[in-house]
Amino acid sequence: MTPMVLEDVDSAGPVSFEVRLPGPLDVVISLEPFRRSGDDLMDRWDGTHLMRTIPVGNASIAYACTVGGTLRAPKLGVTIEDSTWIDAVKRVVGSTFVPAPPDFAALLERDPIIAELNRRFPGLRPVLQFDLLGALVRSISAQQVNLRWAATTRRRLAEAFGKRHLVAGHPVYSLSATRLAAASVEEIRALQFTTRKAEYIIGVAQAIADGHLDTQSLAVLPDDEVISRLTALRGIGLWTAEWILTRTLGRPRVVAGDLGVRKVVGMAYLRSPLASEAEVRKATAHWGASAGIAQALLLHSLIGAPRVRDASGGSSHPKRD
Repeated sequence: MTPMVLEDVDSAGPVSFEVRLPGPLDVVISLEPFRRSGDDLMDRWDGTHLMRTIPVGNASIAYACTVGGTLRAPKLGVTIEDSTWIDAVKRVVGSTFVPAPPDFAALLERDPIIAELNRRFPGLRPVLQFDLLGALVRSISAQQVNLRWAATTRRRLAEAFGKRHLVAGHPVYSLSATRLAAASVEEIRALQFTTRKAEYIIGVAQAIADGHLDTQSLAVLPDDEVISRLTALRGIGLWTAEWILTRTLGRPRVVAGDLGVRKVVGMAYLRSPLASEAEVRKATAHWGASAGIAQALLLHSLIGAPRVRDASGGSSHPKRD
């Protein structure tokens, strides 16, 4: 379904409009990971308002969304800070949530675990992160720490090296690749990143600022070449590259080495508290083009601790971290 714009204003300055999205889609539950891990000032969701920025050329444009419509016919009310970029924001808002592929119904027929989770959380969909720098910094910040501490350090990074925007009365920050590329390790260490994470952040910022890495060039490459391009950067391993495939490029990729994925796949499919990376790939191979949604449903169950029914008819209760 192509997003439908109900109002279009072409003059410069702030402008508001509505975008209808394909259903079923539960916008609130899909955005909950942004609030659950803490406010990093960049991907801001307070349960009612979503505030984000998108890179457009050398600029970053802020927009704010409010939720409307129903599960079957969802829509977002959108305000942007500069209507010059209205078409770009329309495209981004309309493609924020990864829709179910045609074979999702077939997966529900043959996988009772995903079918049960889809029944409990209908319309939960992966949320794309269009800012490559922000997505890479998000992954680097979360290495070997809990997600709330990662959000705290990203917040400090945004305040120190980002640009503050105000849209619909809400502040939101965008990171500057140029400013981060010129930063010293000591400056980022002062925000309580480790030395290595500071080095990694500067390295990816330099690659983006120099034009050696961008979303458009990655989007036309097959998965293995995207992984090769990303893992050539210090601090970017296979799992981070796979998160970029699924979260930024919207590919149906299972991040099999991620600890949360290993936990929930082990509990749901293998009666194990922690599956190996190889076991995850084998257990989820049948997900196919629906891998992004299936993975999101399972990860939500890990946090929300719903009852997950296994293929034999038994059940398990994923625990909170």
